[in-house]
Amino acid sequence: MASLITAVRSKLLQAIRSVNPPGRWKILVVDEHSQKLLGSVLKQFDILEENVTLIESISSHREPQQFEAVYLLMPTTQNINRIIKDFSDGRQQYLGAHLFFVDGLSETLLEHLAASPAEPHLKGLHDLFVNFWATEAQTFSLQSPGLFFNTYSPPRNEAAFKSARSKLEEELRFVSKTIANVCITLNEFPYIRYYMPTHHAPLGPLKPNDQTRAPPPPEGSSRWRTNLARGDAARAYEVADTDFVTKLLAFMVQQNLDEYRRINPEFPKASDPPRPRGTLIITDRSMDTIAPFIHEFTYQAMCNDLLQIDDGTKYMYKFQSSVGSYEDKIATLSDADSVWTTVRHMHMREAIDKLMADFNKFMEENAGFKGEGAASLNDMKDMLANLPQYQEQREKFSLHLNMAQDCMNLFEKHKLPLVANVEQCCATGLTAEGKTPKTLVEEMVPLLDSQEVINANKVRMVALYIQHRDGVPDEDRRRLYQHARLSMADQDAINSLVHLGVRISRGPSDKDTKKKLKQKTCNDDEYELSRYRPLLRTVIEEHSANKLDPALFPYVKDSPAVLSPAASLKQTTPQTTSLRSAKPSWHKAVRPNVLAESKQRVIVFVAGGMTYSEIREAYSLSTSLNKDIYIGSTHAITPRNFIDDLRVVEIAGVGSRAVPNGVSLAGTHHSYQDYYDEKYLSPDPPAPQRPTLPVPKDSKHSASKLVKTPSSYSTSSASMIGSGTVEKEEKKKKKGLFRF
Repeated sequence: MASLITAVRSKLLQAIRSVNPPGRWKILVVDEHSQKLLGSVLKQFDILEENVTLIESISSHREPQQFEAVYLLMPTTQNINRIIKDFSDGRQQYLGAHLFFVDGLSETLLEHLAASPAEPHLKGLHDLFVNFWATEAQTFSLQSPGLFFNTYSPPRNEAAFKSARSKLEEELRFVSKTIANVCITLNEFPYIRYYMPTHHAPLGPLKPNDQTRAPPPPEGSSRWRTNLARGDAARAYEVADTDFVTKLLAFMVQQNLDEYRRINPEFPKASDPPRPRGTLIITDRSMDTIAPFIHEFTYQAMCNDLLQIDDGTKYMYKFQSSVGSYEDKIATLSDADSVWTTVRHMHMREAIDKLMADFNKFMEENAGFKGEGAASLNDMKDMLANLPQYQEQREKFSLHLNMAQDCMNLFEKHKLPLVANVEQCCATGLTAEGKTPKTLVEEMVPLLDSQEVINANKVRMVALYIQHRDGVPDEDRRRLYQHARLSMADQDAINSLVHLGVRISRGPSDKDTKKKLKQKTCNDDEYELSRYRPLLRTVIEEHSANKLDPALFPYVKDSPAVLSPAASLKQTTPQTTSLRSAKPSWHKAVRPNVLAESKQRVIVFVAGGMTYSEIREAYSLSTSLNKDIYIGSTHAITPRNFIDDLRVVEIAGVGSRAVPNGVSLAGTHHSYQDYYDEKYLSPDPPAPQRPTLPVPKDSKHSASKLVKTPSSYSTSSASMIGSGTVEKEEKKKKKGLFRF
């Protein structure tokens, strides 16, 4: 299947390669955000290999160059003015400018550029639509954790509802354009479905309120029974009851894709072989509030839960060198690490077995290794210390052995076998034997009382128990908090689940909440502590089987024609692998530039944060359902992050890691371009001043002793050539400002 990382990398490289000036060499001009985007998928050496002689920041002071330039920028008013300035008032910064914008350039800015003095120097303009972070082959992110508070934080008072909703809609407009970028990059014009919960009203700023709701219909209109007869006023009044964040977002994405298709009628380009039209499913964190609390024991999820991994990619560990000394190393967990991609979705026990098997195979394949192999993780660590000649592979094994060992140590130290058993019974509503749990409180209370169980795990158990019971009496909840000795902040985290549509308080006459989407019983898992499956798995499976309730996940516009069983059977017949019933295709020559796969795609977007268990399901279901499944979100979350955010969701995120000062509820911008300009604003540094050396008074020839200092302008570049030739060794050595 097409990797998102590869797709973004290819688009960026093609843009750079498409510029072939007569003098061969060219300059690349970037801004702060586009530079980070480049660095996420390309190394600096890859860029310099494309005849790029210099990489400059558009915000820095730059000397005029006798080369053509490739501008790779965000389409902001500030950047357009900078381009115009490069070719105004008698100044010609470069011999010519080839413009590539990471996002779509607005018509207003295009007209401004076309009417400027820079127009004669422009040699091309292209929109790339790659403004998203491809974090894994099948995963993308906006890296905007602050949107959690925009979505779920309640407005401070009644008067604040209107401004809070306007701010949320502004943020959603940006999110919708990012999702559209993913679809365009994948050359996919999907059907769009969105989650419409039935057990709670819209949340956060979208909660029905007189400030945001349309005026009520005239008296007497309610007597009409048909929706058509009741009129527009009644429908407008009631639409607030179904204005869920998923619905608003889905309609915005549809509008963006329709607009792009209007301008580009050939979208999506036909593939060979033809690919069935895919589906975009938009949901949000409120659909499954169980998954963020559960202890997961697959490798990636467990590591991100228990270890201190920054942004899901950076991990510091102790590395044992060949001389036996230990040193701190920072590892990057990414798709470039083959060991990581092999084991990240395996259960920890399977991951350790795989690491040991691969390590022993590595030993056998390399002369100089003698012995009987490794019998335990500690044996492997000791033997790896004696491999100085295989540094890279040695470091990878050392990293993952350290991570696996640390996870297992914490697994025992924090009593996770007992804690996880309670969590699984709460989440699934069943014991490991498949029966209704009758001693759940008796098993949980000793753990809440124990000082060996950390508070974060107590919060997770209590939150899951309350959801299992669909709310508990206030007195019972107070006793649970008392047993667990939870701080007020921890209690706030659990109480704040109400802002995600969860009922936490229940009276004696309250009936069970009727949810249409329920956890499916999973009997095929051999691990008792991994019985729970995220609800997202159920959604994708039922969608693929044409069983997903259209009332729960309606389509925005088009919907695929439902195949009859006979037609469905007829359609799948050619896919058989039997040589008797199908003409063998192994004899055919592979045609160049033709994708071998043409599986139908499912793109899932989870507003408010996706868990690592949901990411794993996307990969797992891609195989079992024979589809290309991609998953994205505003950000990836761990249980620790989720609890931290819940603590302050009531106060709009004040004190959170993502937005320490809380989300801004100031008035919305005059236009989307104003919002965009502010989001990607990068201040211009002051003009550099050349340093001057003091002249000794007692020297007759002081002027001749002055040493020419390198210009401070060079800090804006990543690499430079003098006479028109670039040496590869120079490229490798110079890392420059941008650190690709």
